[in-house]
Amino acid sequence: MQITATLVKELRERTGAGMMECKKALQESSGDIDAAIEQMRKIGQAKADKKASRIAADGMVALATSADGKQASLVEVNCETDFVAKDKQFQAYCTQLAGLVLGSDIDTVEALGAATLESGLSAEQARLELVTKIGENIRIRRLQNMRSEHTIAGYLHGNRIGVLVDYSGGDATLGKDVAMHIAASRPACVSEDDVDEEVLAKERGIFQAQAESSGKPENIIEKIVEGRVKKFLKEITLLGQPFVKDPDQSVGQLLKSADATVAGFVRFEVGEGLEKRSDNFVDEVMGQVKQSED
Repeated sequence: MQITATLVKELRERTGAGMMECKKALQESSGDIDAAIEQMRKIGQAKADKKASRIAADGMVALATSADGKQASLVEVNCETDFVAKDKQFQAYCTQLAGLVLGSDIDTVEALGAATLESGLSAEQARLELVTKIGENIRIRRLQNMRSEHTIAGYLHGNRIGVLVDYSGGDATLGKDVAMHIAASRPACVSEDDVDEEVLAKERGIFQAQAESSGKPENIIEKIVEGRVKKFLKEITLLGQPFVKDPDQSVGQLLKSADATVAGFVRFEVGEGLEKRSDNFVDEVMGQVKQSED
């Protein structure tokens, strides 16, 4: 069967694949577009499986918020390079995922992968097709679906850091300021009451050993340890940290002056805790060139 330019164009529009890839798929399916699409998806799945083991520690965080300010979502999607993180197709996919999570019951990556996008594809099918088009490993890493009886402030620092803050009192400016502070200062929790007891005990033990090595009297050692514990708690808690826009006051003092409170927050940073790519990009390209010559 003759494969016309019209058929190739239609298949390209429906899949986003290259012209030669579309033509080949149509030839193999004898001009049946639906069969060609099915085969291309199978090939795409195979390509995605090969890329699945490659490190994906770059990417972006996408944010979606409701009009009433009581619901918000964050989704982190990883890719291999900053180049792809800036790709419009990749960014559009991430934004769609955040919108899909907003106001839904989706609370796991698996549930998000099974959810249906406006295109009719599941988020997982769309991910596999994107892997095939872009040529990098892409994975949905994590998500947060937040609801509040009060107000949620959402903040993105570029596309790499996303913050949600559940707060009451104050105004929208205060909410954004607190979210920006969290993005910059990385508090571990809201207050001292939220600090994990095991973490605190471990730090106290370290401070104790350091103080004892100084050879100072026991009563002095106790004061040194308590002073360092207090400093540690201020450094890791939102309420104890100096406010980034006015270090002369703590975030706790800022909130108190506005008669506001923070119930909780979430902070996502791209690649946080993931192994980074250590290979040299130039060496990788040269390696690919060498393989093509062999």
